[in-house]
Amino acid sequence: MSKPNRQMNLNAFLMNVGHHEAAWRHPHTEPQNITDIHYFKKLAQIAEAAKFDSLFLADGLAVSQNIKHGAYIGLEPFTLLSALAAVTEHIGLIGTVSTTYNEPFHLARKFASLDHISKGRAGWNIVTSGSEYEARNFSKNGHLEHSKRYERAREFLEVVTGLWDSWEDDAIVSDKQAGIFADDTKVRELNHAGETFHVQGPLNISRSPQGYPVLVQAGSSEDGREFAARHAEAIFTAQQTLEEAQQFYADVKSRAARYGRNPDQLKILPGICAVLGATESEAKEKEAYLNELTVPAYGLNQLSNMLKIDLFQYPLDGPLPALPGVNEINGNKSRYQLVADLAQRENLTIRQLIHRLAGGRGHRTFAGTAVQVADQLEEWFQTGASDGFNVMPPYLPGGLEEFAEQVVPELQRRGLFRTEYDSATLRGHFGLDRPANRYASAGVSL
Repeated sequence: MSKPNRQMNLNAFLMNVGHHEAAWRHPHTEPQNITDIHYFKKLAQIAEAAKFDSLFLADGLAVSQNIKHGAYIGLEPFTLLSALAAVTEHIGLIGTVSTTYNEPFHLARKFASLDHISKGRAGWNIVTSGSEYEARNFSKNGHLEHSKRYERAREFLEVVTGLWDSWEDDAIVSDKQAGIFADDTKVRELNHAGETFHVQGPLNISRSPQGYPVLVQAGSSEDGREFAARHAEAIFTAQQTLEEAQQFYADVKSRAARYGRNPDQLKILPGICAVLGATESEAKEKEAYLNELTVPAYGLNQLSNMLKIDLFQYPLDGPLPALPGVNEINGNKSRYQLVADLAQRENLTIRQLIHRLAGGRGHRTFAGTAVQVADQLEEWFQTGASDGFNVMPPYLPGGLEEFAEQVVPELQRRGLFRTEYDSATLRGHFGLDRPANRYASAGVSL
């Protein structure tokens, strides 16, 4: 149950022109601006004015195979977040970077740089990538097997955090008179020699304001839950029902406790794609309008890729065919299972399933008034299903503006969300501890 005076965390998940797959066709969106920094500056400042904890950029390393009908290209997260750091002051800046197709040293340096540039507002969404198309862009014949990707991710994170610890907080002396820039006894080589990586270090940038950028994770498979329970400080997750969310919340929090962690130091943020209206009927009309803009061929392609079965040969208004078992899936196992369960539980046709997924790709969607949305969020927050939410506007900028202007004030009125920022860093917003430097705390010296 909820603790007294506990407040929820809100993250604004900015997906180009919005999360609904047909958002780019909406008359109030601007798909021509998805590589325009001024467009993202406006979105970031809307979220910051509403006192969101953070904004989040997803990322992939391949062009969608259905680019004809979907506006899913975009700016590289490090570059964009660094630019947004210069035009915001408080909001956290979380970017997705893959452990499968990067090197630890590069990533550690870039995130430390972003944390310095933003004065302590950086966060890393740790992903292992999920598609064969990405593998082919990195000289690979095939995508790593699911469990192997997580093995690599664990070692990757070990190296990255070691590099972040390679400088103690007070290593830079800058003593001009003595001619000493840094105390070299407080700068250490990592000398990591593992199964996949061999990295000497130290990092060529000093320890950043937060020590580590906030570590975020988005997987809900068995491997993903174990990885999150051991390492993550925030989880972006997808659940369709309150019961599923409560089960996930209790499971991951208990796993964190088994690793000796304080469960309160792990924030669980389910996704919510809310379509708002002055009345419930107006909201549902807006949702129906968005669904009418969907291109069936796009939805079929997306669903076929997700379920690993060619759905083009089946009638749109018929049921799903028999699906492969989750053990046969080498992509996103948790999302596959969620979609399969949703279709079965609600007895959805293929067309109905496409529409249900159009707004959030498996995340919870809800059409209603601001009060109804706030009621839903409060119920999940107060009954052990979440620590806050990953807000996924169906279209941008309008969907974010509506949430900021209607839902946020309602949550504030209920005492569930801040009215002003009371911290300077993303760790502060989330109520997370600053990690101790492993070498300094252990008294290690060269």
